[in-house]
Amino acid sequence: MHLDDLLPILDSLAPLRFAEDWDNVGLLVGDPAAAISRVLVTVDFTRAVADEAATFGAELVVAYHPPMFAAVKRVPHDALWAEAIRKGIALYSMHTALDVAEGGTNDVLADACGVDTASRKALRPYQGKDAVYKLVTFVPESDVERVSHALFEAGAGRIGNYTQCSFRARGTGTFFGEHGTNPAVGSSGQFERTSEIRLETVVPADKAASVVKALRATHPYEEPAFDLIHLASAVETEGVGLGRVGNVASCTADDLVARVKSKLGLARVLVARAHGKSGQRDEREKIISRVAVAAGAGGALLEDARRARADAFVTGELRHHDALEATRRGMLVVAALHSNSERAAVRVFAERLQAHLSGLSGITVRASDADADPFTIV
Repeated sequence: MHLDDLLPILDSLAPLRFAEDWDNVGLLVGDPAAAISRVLVTVDFTRAVADEAATFGAELVVAYHPPMFAAVKRVPHDALWAEAIRKGIALYSMHTALDVAEGGTNDVLADACGVDTASRKALRPYQGKDAVYKLVTFVPESDVERVSHALFEAGAGRIGNYTQCSFRARGTGTFFGEHGTNPAVGSSGQFERTSEIRLETVVPADKAASVVKALRATHPYEEPAFDLIHLASAVETEGVGLGRVGNVASCTADDLVARVKSKLGLARVLVARAHGKSGQRDEREKIISRVAVAAGAGGALLEDARRARADAFVTGELRHHDALEATRRGMLVVAALHSNSERAAVRVFAERLQAHLSGLSGITVRASDADADPFTIV
């Protein structure tokens, strides 16, 4: 099998369209025409993993964290990814695409916590790069063609292979211009009624700012009225998004901690507990029935976990003051260290990839044995 044949399979397990805009995912290094027979899957592409890949004879390393992240202007000769180029080893990363995807890092972490699938949902549902808004505005009939043309030029009005799509209906607008206003229709200080066209069109999310700017620049009113309404995605995204939250069979805080350690294969984790009114730590027997998870660095999802009424928040790492805020609100925090919260999912990813390739090409997929979190708790 050639690398180019493998890329769609990798994308099916962690669709790259789910990745955050700031991320660096997909094929980072490698010739799509290269033959692939051995694949090594890892969280990080470290020196130890690079040596393991060479010993294994891997032509492709799938690294959850991108081996190269920031824009590169000069190629450092000692960079591991530069070494991979010299050795003909391809590098692929799925990072936040796997975080969002069903069956990815957050689902595996939720499984480790015992979160049931019936109640499970994303802490922050995927909005999508394909997100679309509907723009509704109200324009004097004499100006509607000029305004709509500007909106279309800015990127509004595309539906499939059709452009300049809009809906228009006549109606009556009312307003009262207060002192100091200079209305385009009627007079300041008087209640006015005016005939207007209700203009509706669709706007891709990445064009919304430029379309609104075009509307303001061409609309004849001092303060044009408009609505920008987020539409449901046409792409099936049920169950995907950042983080997960759901119900667990009622257990004590200590039981949950023990379960996380056992499922992730860890001897120790960091635990922050809420304080009681007396200033003493709450009993370890506190009952947990709802758990939120966020693989990796979870601080950005802590407020989502609070709104979801989670009793516990399981993540990789959390800033000191975020942990204090969580415990102040009565939430148990379990931090496994950053990559420890992701590694189980990467192993599962390797198993899923091998299952997809089984019997098709003779490709061997292996999860790295050398991959490990850089920190240990001693």
